[in-house]
Amino acid sequence: MSKDFSERFRIKPGARVRLSDRDPADHAAFADKKAAHEQSEKDGAAINELQDRLYAEGKRALLVVLQGIDTAGKDGTIRHVFNQTGPIGVSVTAFRRPNEEELAHDYLWRAHLACPRRGTIGIFNRSHYESVLVERVRQLAPADAIEARYEQINAFEKLLTGNGTTILKFMLHISKKEQKERLQARLEERKHMWKFNPGDLDDRKLWDKFQEAYALVVTRCSTAWAPWHIIPADHKWARNAAIARIVRAKLEEMNPKYPKPKWKAEDFKVV
Repeated sequence: MSKDFSERFRIKPGARVRLSDRDPADHAAFADKKAAHEQSEKDGAAINELQDRLYAEGKRALLVVLQGIDTAGKDGTIRHVFNQTGPIGVSVTAFRRPNEEELAHDYLWRAHLACPRRGTIGIFNRSHYESVLVERVRQLAPADAIEARYEQINAFEKLLTGNGTTILKFMLHISKKEQKERLQARLEERKHMWKFNPGDLDDRKLWDKFQEAYALVVTRCSTAWAPWHIIPADHKWARNAAIARIVRAKLEEMNPKYPKPKWKAEDFKVV
């Protein structure tokens, strides 16, 4: 799998990001919707096989971080990219509003607790970045405390990568127009009504501030050891296909190996 593909979405360390310069409806990475679906199926099968090898090897882990404003498609991405992957070696953590126990610790505590064990893929649906996104926009923590968190997060991720966890971070980038359509669909489609949260409309009023906060996160926390990827997410099929290809490429780069047994098969006979 060519590294050139992921590079079109990856943010280089030190690059200043402006989300307004990036088209959330861009799907030029794929010839068409049919080709994207076909590629996704192939990549999904490959991810499953590679994850089996990772689990058997038991020495390293992969952490996939998904961030995006409401309706950007974090749940859908997980469902489509990992739908062929066996459940034993995959964990998904959805980060919601911190509970009493989590608030009694530092803001990174719950993230570290949820990190994948060796041999597995861990997926964060939202993540430790909520502490420099929601808390920044809604002013839930002092400004100087939030300012210090960017480097603290970089150091935290460097600790993880230095101890065998590879990190892929995806910012799902959608337009305000597309979000409106998706929120309205949740109100109109009975099977999706449960997804609607009136609080999403409050966050929508803060759209520009959230866009600024996301741009700052990607600018300050895309590092050599844990790069950010900005994924156009107005087209769900293009979003899913892009992330599937990048995850597959990273696992192939990791190249996990099945362990060699300490015995010879010919020394045993099943009777």
